[in-house]
Parts: sequence; structure tokens; C-alpha cells
Amino acid sequence: MKSKAFRRRLLLFFLIVIVAMVPFLNQEKPLFIQASDERTETRYDEDMSLTEKMEVILANERLDGAVTGITVRHAATGEILFAENGDIRLHPASNMKLLTAAAALETLGADYQFRTEVLTDGRRTGAVLKGNLYLKGKGDPTLLKADLDQFAKDLKAQGIRNIKGNLVGDDSWYDDVRLSQDLNWSDEPFYTGAQVSALTLSPNEDYDAGTVIVEVTPAKKAKGKASVNVSPKNDYVKIVNRTKMVSAGEPKQIKIEREHGSNRIIVEGNMPVDGTLSRSWAAVWEPTGYALEVFRSALNEQGIKFIGKSKEKFEAAPKNAQVLAAKDSMPLSELLIPFMKLSNNGHGEVLTKEMGKVVHGEGSWDKGLEVMEDVAAELGVNQDTILLRDGSGMSHKNLIPSNDLTELLFMARDKSWFPAFYDSLPVAGISERLVGGTLRNRMTTEPAKGNVTAKTGSITGVSTLSGYVTSMDGEELIFSILINNYLGSSGNMQAIENEIATMLAEHELQE
Repeated sequence: MKSKAFRRRLLLFFLIVIVAMVPFLNQEKPLFIQASDERTETRYDEDMSLTEKMEVILANERLDGAVTGITVRHAATGEILFAENGDIRLHPASNMKLLTAAAALETLGADYQFRTEVLTDGRRTGAVLKGNLYLKGKGDPTLLKADLDQFAKDLKAQGIRNIKGNLVGDDSWYDDVRLSQDLNWSDEPFYTGAQVSALTLSPNEDYDAGTVIVEVTPAKKAKGKASVNVSPKNDYVKIVNRTKMVSAGEPKQIKIEREHGSNRIIVEGNMPVDGTLSRSWAAVWEPTGYALEVFRSALNEQGIKFIGKSKEKFEAAPKNAQVLAAKDSMPLSELLIPFMKLSNNGHGEVLTKEMGKVVHGEGSWDKGLEVMEDVAAELGVNQDTILLRDGSGMSHKNLIPSNDLTELLFMARDKSWFPAFYDSLPVAGISERLVGGTLRNRMTTEPAKGNVTAKTGSITGVSTLSGYVTSMDGEELIFSILINNYLGSSGNMQAIENEIATMLAEHELQE
């Protein structure tokens, strides 16, 4: 009898263990997938009000301990239809770019272009240019190596073969403060924290100014080091290759990071023979010198040589310097596409300084933020309840309530530049990169797909989504979701944002 009782207790014990383990059986799946799946399980009664539906979503235990500010407005009237902590100041992360883009369009105009110039203070004698050659940047974050190549070709077409003078980089259009005041030191080696200069260079058409692309590919044998290449090719950064080739089938573990305060980029880890390409964007230290180095290479490629005791210098070009070649960037309306769709931090900071330069004659964060505050006030934002610290949203000190953010989105609709602003926002579920942007892999089914048009935001402990959506009965809505102080996976927060936006797309306002 004792044996049977023991077996029953043992069986009961195992059943309890199995039941307890059920929630953990799928832990190898990414948490954001679980959260996304759970969103589809939420059911609403047809007669539930918007407030009741929102309360169901906000009861999610993953929001416990976090601060969530949500506002939903009617786009036609501006009436607030729902608000939860709508007047609480919260960190917007990259939703800050909504203010930056709106202020730039209002201040600079949709047709605004950045100019880059090649100048000289000398004169040409035959094939020799006797004087300094200046490369002057005026903030263009879209300047590419191909543009510097064209400058070199233009000089060659003018008959210049030799330059008896210095090669000078002029970045005086902005101040010499390279990093925004709250940027974490641990962020600055990466493209998300690249330094800002009026003279800078982007490695490709994502236009991450002040960065290079580092690519690591496997060698043919499981010995020695992997192959490392930098684009654009230059000697301004130094690659320290500490990689090791390993046998096929072994795990790939590649790390690419620039040392703080230098241009030494450390590449380390194991690369299997059958491994795939590893690619990373690394921010350069002092981008002015980077642009000048690549320009010198472009001149060399065209057979243009510096003669005599030539040096590379950094100073402003004389006011009477002659322009030899120039390039205007794409208009602001086009620049907003990579800025907003891909959430390009560098563009946000460049636009901030450019607004300061144009309005106050000083290309600094302080003056640019003054302009942004003034424009935000014109668009219905209460200046007394916001704190602006940068143009990208990387700062953990930016503060704005969701009520004010939706008010800005509401007031923007009456501006002549609104079509450019709206078109720059990511569109949910659209796979084309420069349409869907940071929402291309979110809300991939109707009615949210192709409908939710909004800016994403994410920094440590912060996840945000603000923009526009049309309800099931054709009513355009404006919403802002600011989730702060959460712990755990950002995917969990994005799933909640997705659920709210999808609910708004499915909701019928008219009873």
C-alpha cells in the first residue's frame, strides 16, 4: 500500500512539474514573436468603445512598472478621443524626429538644398594651380565619394594637373562641437552616434554621414585571418584585423568596433570557411579629415598632384576665394525619406545645426534647438512642458507629452509642406525599404498594412510610435504611444504598439 501511495505522489509530482514547465517550452523563440502572437488572441466585443478596447490592451502585464502615455485625436477636428497620461512628459526616442522634420520644413522649406564647394585663393598658370585648394562643406549629409570624384574630374577638365599649395578642409559652416550634449560615450563609435561636421562624407545611399562600411568575408582555408575591406577605400581609418578563420560549420562570431578617440577599427572573432558576409557601419573620428582624405585620393586618380611642400590643413576659405566646382544636394523633401524612413540620427543633428545657421547665423545645437522650440510652439506644442536636447532623439533627456505630440501632428496637416512630411513616414507592412522603412516588418496584414503611417522610436527603456491611421469607417486618426521605463524586450513593447495601432485601424467610430 505504501508503495502505491508513493507511486501516486510521484506521479502527481511529475504532473505538477510538467504543468509548471509548459510556459517555458518555447523560450528559444524570440520574445517579440511571442508578443506578436499574443496580440492576435485579444478579442473585443463589437459594441466596445474605444476607451474599453484601449483598457484591455493596457492591462498587459508587460506594462507593469512602465509609464505609458497615449493620445488619440480625430484628425479632422483635433478632438482628443482617448488619453492615458497624455499630459505627462515622456522621452520620445526617435519620435523626436517628428519635431525636427516639421521644424526643418517650416524653417528651411521643402526645396532647401545643401551646397558643397571646391575653391581656391590662387590663380592658374598653365596646368599649375598656384594657391590652396579648399573643400568647403555646408552640412550636406548626402555627399558621396562619387561627388568628390566628379569634383576632381571638373578640375581636370579645367586643365589643372598640379597644385602648388595646401589641401584645406573648411568645416566652418557649423561650430566644432561634434557630438550632442547627452550622447553616451558608448554610442559614439557606431553609426547611430556619428560625429557631426559641416564637411562630411557618406559611404553609400543610406547616407550615414561620417561613417565607413567595414565588411568581413571568409578566406578559402581554415587558417590565417578573414578578409576585411573598407568602403570607401581610404587610409584615414586603420583596420586592426584580429580575426581567425575556423572550419566550416563552426559558429561565426565577428565583432567590429572603433576604439574611442581614435580611428583604429578593431575587427575580431571567428569566421568559418563557409561563413557569410559580416557588415557594419563604423563612425569615424573627426569626419572633416575623412572627407579630405577621400578627396585627395580622387584627385590622385585623375592625375592631379600636389607639388612643393603641400600640407593638409583645416581652416576657413577666404571670403574672396574663387569657386572652381560645386554641388547642391537633393532637396529637403527627398532627404526626409532616408531621414525618417530609416531613422537616420545624423540627419536629425545636421538639420538642427542648419536651422541654427540659417535663422541665427550660428550652426550649433543650442541655436538650432531654439528654432525647433519656436516652430513647435507655432504648431501647438506648449513650450513650458517640453525639453529638447537634440534633433535625433538619442538623448534620454528629451521630454514631450503625447498630447503635445499629437497636437503637432494635427497642426502640421494644414501646412503646405505636409505632403512631404507625411510621405517621409514609414508605412506599416510595406516591404520596400524606402517606403515601409522601420515599419516594413511590422503590422504586415490588413487593415493596418499600408494604413498605419507613423514614426518609430527606440532607445534603452523607451519605445514609441506616433502618426496617422484611418479607422474601419474611414475616419482619419492621429495617435501617439510613448512607453517609458520598461524592462525586458523591446519587441514586447512594439507588439503592444502594433496592437493599439491595429485596433484603431479596425475600430468604427460611428455607432
